[in-house]
Amino acid sequence: MVVENNRQGFFQHPAALVEDGSVVGVNTRVWAFVHILSGARIGEDCNICDHVFIENDVVVGDRVTIKSGVQLWDGVRIEDDVFIGPNATFTNDVFPRSRQPYNLLPIYVKKGASIGANATILAGVTIGEGAMVGAGAVVTKDVPANVVVAGNPAKIIRRLESAS
Repeated sequence: MVVENNRQGFFQHPAALVEDGSVVGVNTRVWAFVHILSGARIGEDCNICDHVFIENDVVVGDRVTIKSGVQLWDGVRIEDDVFIGPNATFTNDVFPRSRQPYNLLPIYVKKGASIGANATILAGVTIGEGAMVGAGAVVTKDVPANVVVAGNPAKIIRRLESAS
């Protein structure tokens, strides 16, 4: 059974967990097996597909689509009108070690960017406005606005016309 969460103004599938202390915008859809931790902020008119995990210190803008299997860790900042393909991977620590403090490096995804399925975005990277990351790409450094990157490591393969 699927019900509209009228009290909060967004749709929440009964199998989704949206923790108290998180903020989810009006008309956003949160599908099955999504877990949004306390402190996360999700904008309006977003579509958060099945099996997505969103940690505490994550900000998602308006009209963002996050496809199935994506995990957003502390420090990820996603601006408006972004598309994130299935199983895209975000990291937030360059040298992760068990039982040691981590050095969080935020990831920024600027307005209108698209990230393809199974792309890997390493800690500390900024994806520029209107940029496109190809499926399976491994992004190790900043991506300028209005370009397409692909490969491992991701390299610019094409320039796009500015949306403005």
